[in-house]
Amino acid sequence: MKVVKKLYQYATLYKSIIIAALIMLSISVAADLTGPFVAKRIIDHHILGIESKWYQIEKGKDTVSFQGESYKRDEYFSDNEKKGKEARILQVGRRFVFVDQPVSFDGSRKLSGDTLTITKEGEKASYKISVLQRRELMRFYQPEISRILTLVFAYFGLVVISSIFQYGQRFYLQKAANRIVQRMRTDVFEHISRLSIRYFDNLPAGKVVARITNDTEAIRELYVTVLANFFSSTMNIIGIIIALYILNPKIASISLLLIPILIIWTIFYRKFASKYNQIIRARVSDINGMINESIQGMTVIQAFRRENETKESFEKLNQEHFSYQNKMLNLNSLTSYNLISVLKNICLCAFIWYFGGQSLTASSAISLGMLYAVVDFINRLLYPAQAIVNQFANLEQALVAGERVFSLLDEPSVPVSDGSIPRYKGNVEFNHVSFGYKKDKYVLKDITLSAKQGETVALVGHTGSGKSSIMNLLFRFYDCNEGSITIDGMDIKNIPHQTLREHMGIVLQDPYLFTGTIASNIGLENEKISREMIEKALKDVGGDQVLSHLEEGVDSPVIEKGSTLSSGQRQLISFARALAFNPAILILDEATSSIDTETEAIIQEAMEVLKKGRTTFIIAHRLSTIKNADQILVLDRGQIVERGSHNELMALKGKYYQMYELQQGQQKGLAG
Repeated sequence: MKVVKKLYQYATLYKSIIIAALIMLSISVAADLTGPFVAKRIIDHHILGIESKWYQIEKGKDTVSFQGESYKRDEYFSDNEKKGKEARILQVGRRFVFVDQPVSFDGSRKLSGDTLTITKEGEKASYKISVLQRRELMRFYQPEISRILTLVFAYFGLVVISSIFQYGQRFYLQKAANRIVQRMRTDVFEHISRLSIRYFDNLPAGKVVARITNDTEAIRELYVTVLANFFSSTMNIIGIIIALYILNPKIASISLLLIPILIIWTIFYRKFASKYNQIIRARVSDINGMINESIQGMTVIQAFRRENETKESFEKLNQEHFSYQNKMLNLNSLTSYNLISVLKNICLCAFIWYFGGQSLTASSAISLGMLYAVVDFINRLLYPAQAIVNQFANLEQALVAGERVFSLLDEPSVPVSDGSIPRYKGNVEFNHVSFGYKKDKYVLKDITLSAKQGETVALVGHTGSGKSSIMNLLFRFYDCNEGSITIDGMDIKNIPHQTLREHMGIVLQDPYLFTGTIASNIGLENEKISREMIEKALKDVGGDQVLSHLEEGVDSPVIEKGSTLSSGQRQLISFARALAFNPAILILDEATSSIDTETEAIIQEAMEVLKKGRTTFIIAHRLSTIKNADQILVLDRGQIVERGSHNELMALKGKYYQMYELQQGQQKGLAG
């Protein structure tokens, strides 16, 4: 699976941390699974161990005094110690009895007065006994107490060791997961900055944000929760099955039936969960996109009283998201905790019913200690199985989220070049250029133009005529379908994107300002642009006059998109930004269309300074601002229909003449 492979590749970046976590996990599991063996020994060898053979011996270590004699358990005799008369202690119901002779065989026990009768397969044997009082019984337990305490402390030590290493493995797995997701988010963000502008034409910003934040967070849950549970649960299951084989191979073999059940369970779950999660993640993305769009367009929504309609559109998306979340909830309820709990209880009841009855008989095929250990292991076996099943929902969400993130990372990107070229002279040529944003639907048709060093070329035309598209091609935001574009004789397709733009500057109609200060928005944190250069650029475009009322000057804060500044102030900062980078080619994309008359006058004065030594392209709606351009190109439906100076085009009395006269008439009308 492609997504799993890529998730594995990211995990290998921090394999040393993950390996350390797995080693700690192994130690934790080993320590944890040793506990039932210790408990089994306490029960079988020490609590029930007093039913083993006892022999008379002189008073000493581990001996017990009873009826004037000293007795010692068979297991505690050393090789050089001589055994005396054999005796036994047997449990009959809730009472313990002392038999001062060997017992031939064991079987069903029955107590009548001071006589014990043992029956097995038709054979019967009777023995004179003494019923042990509680104080006498505790004497026989006295040699076991120190040994039991030692094992209890050992059990506690194993719990502590298991807890310490369990904490360690969780810490390191989460540390690895956080680093993986940090790296992934960095890669996604870096990749987005390299994607072609064409990619964002059809993908709202909110959906991109959802992939970087929500989807990567779901992937983080995969590493932190899902894989951590899968790793620990898998190792626990393997360790428990090994432990069961040590205790009882038959029971261990039966427990292997759990594995195909889990596999079938997984296949069934994924069949539905994958489909539901695809829709859920898509709707989360749609909701983010709509929220982002609504916040940015809140002025328009409120101005045109579209609050209810916007709410209804949002509720439709939200309801669909809610509907599929409920479907996932139902699926998880049916296939996770409830079913595994039922399975666990059925297994435990069946085992206790089958083996528990035997352990209570004298001819037990399984001891109480063994019963305890096996029940403990079965319970432990089903617990990790339950942990795995309960993570199916998170696993599916993470895989779907991973698919969305990796599909973004798989988008062809523009290689970043650190190379540099000498500053352009600024000779630009378009040779029979045709271009379309969509295949076979050209917005520019056979464009040929030439701009010499230091010239100012103005592009005019109605909306949709292709003016901005020419600038998009020059900046290589898009590549032309036919023809070529050269700068100083070099085909721009042979120049890396970042290198090409090194000596180019642009001022947009709606300038974008980042959160920071005026200075950071002009210099864009470029080390080559000093404080003096920032202040000089702002002064050259007349910005120091318009921004003089700001107390902190160029250090004045700018919040998101410069919303506290006027459109004129934002445009002046954008002009200063372009000038600070000292471009050889300057593009003004309707840069004065949103500026008031007073600010426009300031910019017009600075324009003459800006244009010296630079090839300048101006896209303008206000034709009065381009009267002094060296060339004016009139575009109509993607073609250059007129070209020349202002006077030449006015004399031609064509489209430009009509546009100019229309604007002049409108201005006179407004003035009147």
